[in-house]
Amino acid sequence: MDTDVALAAGLARDLEAGFPDLVDQHRDRLYTIALRLLGDSRDAEEVAQDALVRAFRAMQGYGRDRIVELHLRPWLASIAVNLARNRRRRADDRRPPSQLEPMLEAGFDLAVDVRSGPEHRAGRRDTQRELATALMRLTPSVRAAIVLRHVDGLSVAETAEALGRPEGTIKAQVHRGLRELRLVLEADAASPLPTTTRRAARLLPALEAIR
Repeated sequence: MDTDVALAAGLARDLEAGFPDLVDQHRDRLYTIALRLLGDSRDAEEVAQDALVRAFRAMQGYGRDRIVELHLRPWLASIAVNLARNRRRRADDRRPPSQLEPMLEAGFDLAVDVRSGPEHRAGRRDTQRELATALMRLTPSVRAAIVLRHVDGLSVAETAEALGRPEGTIKAQVHRGLRELRLVLEADAASPLPTTTRRAARLLPALEAIR
């Protein structure tokens, strides 16, 4: 990404002067990654801040050539994922999916019908919430692959770099994760509860859009 190439060059020239630009360009996406993995807005904010601090400290020990060659998006994502993983282990999954209201703040940006009007906007918020809840039912490794690939928008190669896994593994985990999400939604669609059935029926086409 051209902006990250220029950003890395600026960091190599003057780390302290260039770092605020890195914060401006990547803080929100690191927060979103952490939020998808943890489901808690306060934890996500702390992970995003800690990831930036660790990135700065790491680059203080790098030579200029190494900084220039950094792939900033996957590199920063890998820091955030590792911090989120460690925090989740310590928290022992203290927030179950039914308490994931903070995930509405950033949404789960799969392709959905986004026609204007309050009714459709409310439907989009419900879709985001239900997809975020379903996402939290996946295993952490599969969830991380889907978050980086389909929420953060990294390529397969960048996702593999960020997670330290082969590209073939990433493809398999994303495929398996999307299949598991569809199974969850299909089960909900068969629910005897009318509200659950309606929501699941709306979510399935949204998920099919990223097949």
